[in-house]
Amino acid sequence: MNIVFSRDSQVRGMDNTMANAEKYFGQFCSLLAAYTRKTARLRDKADQLVKQLIDFANSENPELRATMRGFAEDLAKVQDYRQAQVERLETKVVNPLKLYGAQIKQTRAEIKKFKRVQSHEIKQLEKLEKLRQKSPWDRQMIAETRVQRAAMDSSRTTLQLEETVDAFQRQKLKDLQTFFSNFVTIEMVFHAKALEVYSSAFQTLEKYDLERDLQDFRAKMQGVYGHYDTQPLANTNPSPSVLQSLARQGTLQVQLCRANEDPEHPHANHGRFSLPHCVCGQGGYLMLPGHSL
Repeated sequence: MNIVFSRDSQVRGMDNTMANAEKYFGQFCSLLAAYTRKTARLRDKADQLVKQLIDFANSENPELRATMRGFAEDLAKVQDYRQAQVERLETKVVNPLKLYGAQIKQTRAEIKKFKRVQSHEIKQLEKLEKLRQKSPWDRQMIAETRVQRAAMDSSRTTLQLEETVDAFQRQKLKDLQTFFSNFVTIEMVFHAKALEVYSSAFQTLEKYDLERDLQDFRAKMQGVYGHYDTQPLANTNPSPSVLQSLARQGTLQVQLCRANEDPEHPHANHGRFSLPHCVCGQGGYLMLPGHSL
């Protein structure tokens, strides 16, 4: 019986390991999915700002127009990087975390299987104890044979379970390292590229000649046009980054309109990527495969 109780304690430890993984991986999944959704919404708001900057620039004097367009183009480039950030977070962090729902479910099924085998072994031991007190010798021999068979089944199942849980724990630790390494790498790449573009945007704003625009404004107020030679814009066509930003903005507006028109979908999607809320699992919040984003 001591061996049985020892195995029971071992199984409880395995069960706690799985419950702990289900709880915290589920929370990681939920939080990182929410983090990615908020990043996508931040991208959408920045796209709106780019659009407003372009509209504003088109209504201003040449000097400010050129500055605002340059600033808008840099801001649009940052949103291209943010777009890539959202896609990578979804692919390399959120989606892999969801897969743990199936792995935990499978491992817990193995633990339940062992518990059934263990319960059968305990019943056979209890029957043997009763037979030793009341029954003849031949019945005791039969009962002991059954106990030995149940103990062998239990021992074999325990070994298999130990290997399964050990493999799960090893993979869990390795994947945990990979997930958060990917998260940090994605964030570093975005911020490094964004810092470079923001530096360019800062320089663009620093080079703005306020006095030149003010001189032009005063000349127009006095009804004198062509008071000085303004610098023509080298290129009045929007950059690819601005076009992509405006396209994202157009997509967002269409989605918002559709969401407002459809009473069955009261909440509008923020941006082109709508990421999942992780579905609650047993003892945690893990998103199981089969639940769409």
